[in-house]
Amino acid sequence: MKTQKNKQKLPQERKTKPASPTEWQPGTVSDMAEERQYEDILDKRREAVLAQAQKDYEDFQKDRTFKFPAWQYGQPKGKLFKVECEDNPNFGETSFLEFDSGRTAFLSIDFQIDFCGENGYVDVMKYPLENTAVPLSATRKVLDVVRRTDITVIHTREGHLPDLSDCPYNKLLRSKIIGKGVGIGEKPEGGIGRLLVRGSKSWGIVKEVEPIEGEILIDKAGKGAMGVSNLHMTLQNLGITHLVIVGITTDVCVNTVMTEANDLGFWCLVLKDCTGATDKDNYAGAIKSTKMQGGVFGWVSDSERFIKALEGIQSKAQ
Repeated sequence: MKTQKNKQKLPQERKTKPASPTEWQPGTVSDMAEERQYEDILDKRREAVLAQAQKDYEDFQKDRTFKFPAWQYGQPKGKLFKVECEDNPNFGETSFLEFDSGRTAFLSIDFQIDFCGENGYVDVMKYPLENTAVPLSATRKVLDVVRRTDITVIHTREGHLPDLSDCPYNKLLRSKIIGKGVGIGEKPEGGIGRLLVRGSKSWGIVKEVEPIEGEILIDKAGKGAMGVSNLHMTLQNLGITHLVIVGITTDVCVNTVMTEANDLGFWCLVLKDCTGATDKDNYAGAIKSTKMQGGVFGWVSDSERFIKALEGIQSKAQ
């Protein structure tokens, strides 16, 4: 008995508008029900995005600027300003990243006593505090200028619930080993509080860069923030598209938050002199890794160039 092979049907011509409910009954098979029949619709979306990327690429060749994509986010809510970035797209080259102040957040990560103060977590682990405390001066200068703009300021703190129910056991065990018997949740000899525990005095942000009225404070239970805090929801609710990132440590919390944010589509700029790490080689490696592949995680600048850009928009407003 001969079997007839199924012939592949050619896509039928689509209607420009969806059929009205009066034209079909519940359970009616769609004209586009066959596998892969939606791809011509998806093609239009892809082609539009690629066309926009081509246009922006050509514009970049002229002015070396990653312009604020109003086509994607809408017209600026605040003032546009451009920050000079280093080693982008190639090492030794300079480019500019454009921001909308109304859609920008200044993200200050984990400037806590536990990470940059005496008898805190980093101090107990016997790392030199000058490596993590050194960015405080530059960060304070930037904050003083940022606070005169409409840029949103957000601070984060890493810490765990008092019963440690949100602290992974492997993290707890490693901290106890490197702390020579004193780890997360315990108070070191001469310490001012239980390490990395919410509510502990050592968990608080140092005075140089502490939040002021009107700024946002977010608590996170890990190195990152997008999955272990409400940071992502907060940024979405505020309509934030661009992040200026400072804090400690460069290779751990700063890098983790930046890579998370980059994967979610945020435009990330790290100010290299406003961040520090327990190890200088790790700091340098984290900054370099950000610059790889034309800025694989974002862009790199410093406090001087960022302040210069902000002073530019302030002078225009006067």
